[in-house]
Amino acid sequence: MPDTGGMQPHPALAPLPAPVRPDPVRDRWTASMRLAITEAALAPATGDVPVGALVLDPAGTVLGRGHNEREAVGDPTAHAEIQAIRQAAAAVGEWRLTGCTLVVTLEPCTMCAGAIVLSRLERVVYGALDEKAGAAGSLFDVVRDRRLNHRPEVVPGVLADECGAQLRAFFDTHR
Repeated sequence: MPDTGGMQPHPALAPLPAPVRPDPVRDRWTASMRLAITEAALAPATGDVPVGALVLDPAGTVLGRGHNEREAVGDPTAHAEIQAIRQAAAAVGEWRLTGCTLVVTLEPCTMCAGAIVLSRLERVVYGALDEKAGAAGSLFDVVRDRRLNHRPEVVPGVLADECGAQLRAFFDTHR
């Protein structure tokens, strides 16, 4: 990188971001992620961070949904993923969510990644990367750890910009 003497280059000279190429695997989850974003929008009403999640059966039917409710219910485990997994398990009538997909607006943390593995979800689809606490590929990769007995498929970055913008807007007003 050239030395600019501490000066920032003019924004017009900054490199353009790489174009987002169509990705059929990622793009197939866009509609579901939009539902998760809508679910996430419910969280700030109680002071919770806007994270939303859905569990879909193999046909794409929503079995469970959730948004962060830690502040609302005073429960540190009330993450969106946990709420959605609990609802889905109740709908199915058992703890195994074989063949199901979790769609969540933010990369799961270690607690949620553990719940994903233990509930035998087939796939986790997430929007924004969580470089501070993510456990599905960024900081940790719990869900794909070869030492575990179940490793779901991971589809990252679905509507990542929209998911990230929702989180940034929340933190801009809560800091």
